[in-house]
Amino acid sequence: RDFFFFFLISNLNLIKEDLKSKINNYHKVKIIAVSKTFSIEAIMPLIEYGHLDFGENKVQEAITKWAEVKLTKPNIKLHLIGKLQTNKVKLALKLFDFIHSVDTKKLAKKIADEELKQNKKIKIFLQVNIGNEEQKSGINKDYLNDFYSYCKNLNLNIVSLMCIPPADDNSEIFFKQMAQLTKKFNLKELSMGMSADYIEAAKNSATYIRVGSNIFGNRI
Repeated sequence: RDFFFFFLISNLNLIKEDLKSKINNYHKVKIIAVSKTFSIEAIMPLIEYGHLDFGENKVQEAITKWAEVKLTKPNIKLHLIGKLQTNKVKLALKLFDFIHSVDTKKLAKKIADEELKQNKKIKIFLQVNIGNEEQKSGINKDYLNDFYSYCKNLNLNIVSLMCIPPADDNSEIFFKQMAQLTKKFNLKELSMGMSADYIEAAKNSATYIRVGSNIFGNRI
C-alpha cells in the first residue's frame, strides 16, 4: 500500500511540476485524474492526499465506486467524461458534478428536465467533434452556434467546451481551434488534453486536463 501511495502521488506531482515549468498560468489548470476501471481502493491514496477532481466514463461503475465516498467527502468533484445515454441522466445527475460530453439536443433536453425534477444544476461541457470524425461523439463545430443557443435557452449551466482531437494527427492544430471557439462564446474554461498531449492543451487555454495512465499507470 505504501508503495502504491508513493507511486500515485509521485506521478501526480510530476504532472504538476511539468505544468509549472512550461505553462505561465499553470495554477488555472485543474487535473482530472481519470479513474475509470480502477477500484476505489486503488484511487484512495489520491483521495487521502487531497486531490479533488476525478473522471469516470460509465455512470453505473461510478455509482458503485463513488456513492459512499461522496457522502463522506463532499468536496470531491466527479466528472463524467464518457458518453451519457439519456436513460442514465437521472442517475448521473445524482452523483456527478460535471458532465463533459453533452452533444445532442435530446440529451440536453433530458438533462434540463431532470434538473428541474431534482432541483439541481450541473456544470456542463459541450463536446465538440473538432476533427469531424464519423466514429466519434460530439457536435460538428459548424452546428455549435445553434446547439449552444439551444442549450442556453434550456437554462443549462454551460461551463465550456470539450474535445478529443484525432489520435493520428497534430493535436495542437485542433487545440488552437478549440481555444478560438471558447473565446468566441466568451467561456472561461476548456476541457481538453490527455496523458499524451496535456502540455499542448494547457498552452492553448485548457483549464481541465484529463489524465489517466500518467497517474495510475496502464489499464489492465
